Amino acid sequence: MNENNNPWTILDSEVKYENKWIKVFHQNVLNPNGGKGVYGTVHFKNVAIGIVPIDNDGNTWLVGQYRFPIEEYSWEIPEGGSPEGEDILETAKRELLEETGLIAQNWTMLSKLHTSNSVCREVSYIFLAEDLTQTDSQPEETEQLQIRKVPILEAYQMVLADKITDSISVAGILKTMIVRFSNLL
Repeated sequence: MNENNNPWTILDSEVKYENKWIKVFHQNVLNPNGGKGVYGTVHFKNVAIGIVPIDNDGNTWLVGQYRFPIEEYSWEIPEGGSPEGEDILETAKRELLEETGLIAQNWTMLSKLHTSNSVCREVSYIFLAEDLTQTDSQPEETEQLQIRKVPILEAYQMVLADKITDSISVAGILKTMIVRFSNLL
């Protein structure tokens, strides 16, 4: 099997819904075995950005908010969307400031991931932010946020206990534990 060969054939594609953030496609396809089928895909218009801020004492910041699509309260790392053409690091800096009031001097790319590759092309980049300075947060109008400063080990335990389930947050916290805090594992 050639990993670069796409075994799917798109017969036709129609946009069924579009707004400022997403575009939903209905596609008639031939599957890898030649059978006819349909596929629905979602195109996200922004790149997803996640930030794991870590201070000198090994603490991180979590952001809590009610998430409309899942109808649940969710604890997450600071996150946001990077509009097309915007530098992803600049987006990370802006989102960290907006959601937590933190400014970081040192930034490290932790991970690139696809959030749900069976239905969408959404890509996410996760950054580690260090050497922090605290200022005032500047949440957006749609955000009603609760901010918690916790030891990174507590955030890790929340992931293991399924108290943090957001995919970007899970990946960011686990990767941070491996890269920076493997001695605690």
